Amino acid sequence: MRVVLADANVLYSRVLRDYLLYASAQGVLQIRWSRTILEEMTRHLIANNLRFDEASAERLITAMNSAFPAAEVPVDSSDFLGLEHLSLPDEDDLHVLAAAVATEADVLCTDNLKDFPAETMREVDIEIMSADALLSHLIREFPGSMLAAHQLAVANLVGASDESTLNALRRAGAKSAASLMHDALNRSTSTAEG
Repeated sequence: MRVVLADANVLYSRVLRDYLLYASAQGVLQIRWSRTILEEMTRHLIANNLRFDEASAERLITAMNSAFPAAEVPVDSSDFLGLEHLSLPDEDDLHVLAAAVATEADVLCTDNLKDFPAETMREVDIEIMSADALLSHLIREFPGSMLAAHQLAVANLVGASDESTLNALRRAGAKSAASLMHDALNRSTSTAEG
């Protein structure tokens, strides 16, 4: 099972976050994040959502860490040692790379691919994938488990449907994953009816 460090820009989206968390609950990946990543996620949620405040942020972080107690990886100054020779376009992303290295991640899932150059990621031996690429891979590799993850995402959001959840995936930039899940849902329905 692959260890996936999720960047704040992926966790920011409710639908991407739900898919990754439920995929982890289904056992197809082990989700990881750092406290700094969670704080960055909630800082942006507060800034961009009038109904999301500090109390909401704390509830979300607590819920995520309670549901996935091994997910939050501690990152300290020693985790940055050995990374100072690596070059990132935005040095503010060094904490993400340090968390990925500290947790021995197989994959860094981020939608800021340009901020993590391929040569840097090869040097730390961590694959970089967008949320769309990762979810698409998981849907192809583990269709039954990802159908279950999708069903959890729909069931745990009031008023959600298969179609509204797929539309949310598309709006979040995961168009390929939404298309693959649409096909998986159709196959599942055909099998159930047949």
